[in-house]
Amino acid sequence: MLVRRRGKGVVAAVAAALLVAACGGAGGDGGSDSGQAGAPGKTAGFDGTTIRLGVLTPSTGSVAVIGLPLTAGNKVWFDQVNASGGIAGKYRVELAQEDTQYKPDVAVQQYNKIKGNVVAFTQLLGTPSTLAVLPQLRSDKVLAAPASLDGLWVREENLLPVGAPYQVQVINAVDHYLKEGGGSTSSKICAMVQDDVYGEAGLQGLNFAAERYKFSIANTQKFKINTENYTGQIGALAGAGCQMVFLTATPSDAAKIWGTAAQARFAPRWYGQSPSYTGALAKSAVAPYLQQAVLIVSEGTEWGDASVSGMRDMVARATQFAPQQPPDYYFAFGYNQARAMTAVLEKAVQQGNLSRDGILAASKALGTVGFDGLAGDYQYGAAETRNPPRSSTLFAVDPAKPFGLRTVKYNFTSDAAKAYEFKKSEM
Repeated sequence: MLVRRRGKGVVAAVAAALLVAACGGAGGDGGSDSGQAGAPGKTAGFDGTTIRLGVLTPSTGSVAVIGLPLTAGNKVWFDQVNASGGIAGKYRVELAQEDTQYKPDVAVQQYNKIKGNVVAFTQLLGTPSTLAVLPQLRSDKVLAAPASLDGLWVREENLLPVGAPYQVQVINAVDHYLKEGGGSTSSKICAMVQDDVYGEAGLQGLNFAAERYKFSIANTQKFKINTENYTGQIGALAGAGCQMVFLTATPSDAAKIWGTAAQARFAPRWYGQSPSYTGALAKSAVAPYLQQAVLIVSEGTEWGDASVSGMRDMVARATQFAPQQPPDYYFAFGYNQARAMTAVLEKAVQQGNLSRDGILAASKALGTVGFDGLAGDYQYGAAETRNPPRSSTLFAVDPAKPFGLRTVKYNFTSDAAKAYEFKKSEM
């Protein structure tokens, strides 16, 4: 499969910061119905034989440590689809990739550059970038899969989210801390979050948990992405006596934050939101501190866990189509994104329409799509009735494990997470 890449460099910036389903199918029932429409006609992004999908992701800069493996996961899924004949056994998939540099304005530029040549976007990385592009997705009637777990996306008909939202991650993390992590409602529970909409998602979950479990948030520290010195924020958390801190960050900032905390000998129980971690952390100088103080809340299971069918299949396909791919849970996320998009494309072909309107209609006609244990099953359909998964997995940092993560608690759901309600954004 052809993947067109623009932008140079890989993840040198991260290294500095870290000093410190059957083939061709999508899983689930996909909302299938009887009957088959005629072959879809040619349309933007579909020439009658090949379906083109867009990928908007940072392939350079500090967040490329997420964007590159995500895109590799997209590619491996579609490689196995193509090897089985393509969508509906007929139509090959081709990816068109553009580098967003994790900058919302650049994401908008790159979207406009390729939107006329794709049927949909199988990846749009980052909460800020997704918000920046969303108004155009609405006006252009284009579907995109956000590489972001913000609960804002659940009720957006132009978005195809996968996985349990960030808000759910926080709620489940708090539940674990209070019930199994040695904490109580009298513990000093705090937050350190990126000062943007991504960080706001973490705070929304923590505020809901505080109301649900009847505790007060003792201290909240915010920071700008790529901040150089975190001494002030760490000092404030330590001064507040924080015993648990929930961190919403991307890996390069998380590395510096945890490195600063280690130097200050400030060791609360940290819970890191899923995008705060990358495997390089387990090999860095800060790894002993992470083993002592940090848990990562995400989903799925550790790389190579043969007890989970989705992991067995994914590893086998990665070995076949991307033998140089190292273990990486962002790869798994991209793989899941492509799986969900395949369900939409299969439905659109079944309905005989790969146009923008046809793709959106197909997404509304989906039922539940399963991910075989790599993420919770997602109930799709009309945006107002969607129900995302409410489960999370907790990982501990373990350098002996692939990607440096060991499963602590797999696929658990708190009652509080089940009760969280997702509302349509007014943005």
